[in-house]
Amino acid sequence: MGCSSAELVENWKNPDIVIFDADKVLVVGMTYNEEARVQYETKLRDEFEKRGVEAMRSIDLFDVEFTSSERSEQELGEVEQQLLDKDFDAILFTKVTGIESIEANRRLLNTIDRYDAGFEEDYISNQNIYFMPEDKQDFTIYHAETSLYCICPDKDRELIWRGSIDINDPVDMEKSIDDYIGLVIMAMEDQDLIFRKKSTNEVTGL
Repeated sequence: MGCSSAELVENWKNPDIVIFDADKVLVVGMTYNEEARVQYETKLRDEFEKRGVEAMRSIDLFDVEFTSSERSEQELGEVEQQLLDKDFDAILFTKVTGIESIEANRRLLNTIDRYDAGFEEDYISNQNIYFMPEDKQDFTIYHAETSLYCICPDKDRELIWRGSIDINDPVDMEKSIDDYIGLVIMAMEDQDLIFRKKSTNEVTGL
């Protein structure tokens, strides 16, 4: 992506899924930096809506109290049921970690068991990110993962896709967020997941 600060280092897609579409998506950005979370979720929501897909930010669903303390598997299950009741069919979940854990995360990404977990387990095992001030950590590279989960009523709530992305020297937060979102969109387009590339006929209007 030219001078992008974001680099896709892992790209996994559920082998049972060829094409995945969604009508309503919850966008979740998990980071201690509230400003970055708001910018990321807002920009990504806008990208969905540009493509005719309804999207909602987690900051509009999870109140301050919800993210200020740890949540149980039962509580996350109740959240998923609420989403089903409101006709959501997917969650796009992004979490940010730091350079100290980047190699460990890459190794975990290569294990089979990692892909058997659902959104609840993923959220619970990483929710301490909300409580870890980034100003106490000196990172020159951020590592992030974006996961697409299906919460369709007629299917298991399974992992559809996961991308692991390095963010290099994120000095300009807005540019880093734009680069990251651009890379997520490109990766999902390549995998025929919600963000779909236009065919030649669509582009030319034939």
